[in-house]
Amino acid sequence: MRLPAIRASLAAAAIMILAGTLSAEAATPPPQPADGAGGVGDRKATVVKRLLGRGATGTYAFYTAGPAPEAGRPVAVFLHGWGIVNPQSYGAWIDHLARQGWLVILPRFQEVNRTRPADAPANAESLVKAALADLAADSEAKPDLGRVAMIGHLAGAPMAMDLAADAKARGLPVPKLVFAVTPGGIASGAKSRGIALGDLSAIDPATIIVTMVGDKDTRAADFAAKRLLREASSVPVDRKLFVRILSDDHGFPALTATLAAPAGVDTAYDGGAIKPAPEPKDAPKDTPRPPPFRWSPDMALTGEQQTLVSQVNVARVDALDYLGFWKTFDLAAAAAFAGSDATVLKNNPRLADMERWSDGWPVKRLAVETPRPAPAAQAKPAAEARPAAPSRGR
Repeated sequence: MRLPAIRASLAAAAIMILAGTLSAEAATPPPQPADGAGGVGDRKATVVKRLLGRGATGTYAFYTAGPAPEAGRPVAVFLHGWGIVNPQSYGAWIDHLARQGWLVILPRFQEVNRTRPADAPANAESLVKAALADLAADSEAKPDLGRVAMIGHLAGAPMAMDLAADAKARGLPVPKLVFAVTPGGIASGAKSRGIALGDLSAIDPATIIVTMVGDKDTRAADFAAKRLLREASSVPVDRKLFVRILSDDHGFPALTATLAAPAGVDTAYDGGAIKPAPEPKDAPKDTPRPPPFRWSPDMALTGEQQTLVSQVNVARVDALDYLGFWKTFDLAAAAAFAGSDATVLKNNPRLADMERWSDGWPVKRLAVETPRPAPAAQAKPAAEARPAAPSRGR
């Protein structure tokens, strides 16, 4: 009776030893580049962390200390996912952007369990406008309103599109780039929960729009990403890209492209440790009272949203971040600010390349697609397709 038990124990021990050996010898992911797109940036710089505004809502601003370049800093408006209001959840990406020379603005447009999704876009627009006004005279922040990009994650993606569509009407700078990653949280109807899309055809035709999804939990994100591209109908197809980032378990740790993958926690960006500046002595004492609070069911996070928030709040940084999301954004912003289109971006050999595991095996490349034109644009009536006859009176 004891012999089979001894054999089983020996077999188990052998498996554990073999697993440990394989783990020790497993290929490791490629490291972050020292510089360039997706790179480390200036590690010696000190990042300034500010909270503008008062109360539960406000705007975080991040930039490196010291005088800004003469031209100013490009501005990245970062729109967080629903329920993910602490910037530390995106701290690694924010740190990368700041050390690459960006002024990063993260409007905290939501008070968890107290803000309706329908009110969020207007909240964000007001916060961004106020923050840019506050920072305009700051010689270190120095926002360059001619180089503005918007990044949105999850529900922040349709928010970014709404802000881009409303920019001219609301007196906001028109973004050159909208970068929507793993989009979601879009209301399906006037009375449904989620972010209601405005008239996305109002987005400036010169904008580059990139939507980026992972290959896990793909159905909803794919649908949302393609819907955003489709409804931005004034933007030509050659200024749009749909990018898919692929999971890869060739080595250890595996690279898994989930809805939470764009996040990367850095506790140095904990919002709780960033305090607003004291009010000036000449500030008015009597501030208008906010309207009475009225709760509605769509303010509360659903069970699925709570689970996703938990996953985002523990997300670690890996090669999918710096070689996938960060590098793609960096290259897209460079193309947008240079006046190029998405075709030039797509043809850049660096875009899809994810480098190699430590054993030389290539990490799965990004899948980059130009979205198909809308059906109406594919089949114009013959009368519209023919060039008009020249007018003799002109």
